[in-house]
Amino acid sequence: MIFVPVPGGRDDVNEKVRVLGEQVLSNNWGLVKKTTIELKRRNGEWQRQERETYDRGDGAGVLLYNRAQRTVILTRQFRFPVFAHGEPGWLIEVVAGKLDGDHPVTTAKKEAEEESGYRVHDVELVMSAYMSPGSVTEKLSLFLAEYDADSKVSAGGGLEDEGEDIEVLELGIDAALDMIASGEIADAKTIMLLQHVRLKRIL
Repeated sequence: MIFVPVPGGRDDVNEKVRVLGEQVLSNNWGLVKKTTIELKRRNGEWQRQERETYDRGDGAGVLLYNRAQRTVILTRQFRFPVFAHGEPGWLIEVVAGKLDGDHPVTTAKKEAEEESGYRVHDVELVMSAYMSPGSVTEKLSLFLAEYDADSKVSAGGGLEDEGEDIEVLELGIDAALDMIASGEIADAKTIMLLQHVRLKRIL
């Protein structure tokens, strides 16, 4: 773990932030760095701070919905960080995945088919958001896409070689929203998309 000074800082990026050096702590599934910065406070004083960031790349998520049936497609899979937090670990979520260099639209369509088994053609961008900006660099692009019975092309379930074992759920929108209130749905991106559907009266 080597501290690497950054010559001249990054004043050209933001005149209120100087990046003094970076230290790679881990570079396995994602990149964990400790960065030393100087931050110009509102009173004009410079304050030195150390921050750790986790960079696993950006991602995309998509909520599949059927307007006629008033249903949505969600998934359930094991998430170790949730388990490590002291909960069972099985999280109900919208379809989502890392971009891995692809366009967010491409990723949304690919993940929809891999995880849920539904092939969608038209996806609508709802928002882009940072999910945990205190330490995680990931920015998610969140989409909606309509599905019907003809959209089903496989059983879904994700990719076994990536450790995925995904259960596909088709739920009524009212039931899904009730699961937010009960705590059964606790994933932020999923809550945001479900509430968007209700606020915009899409379902």
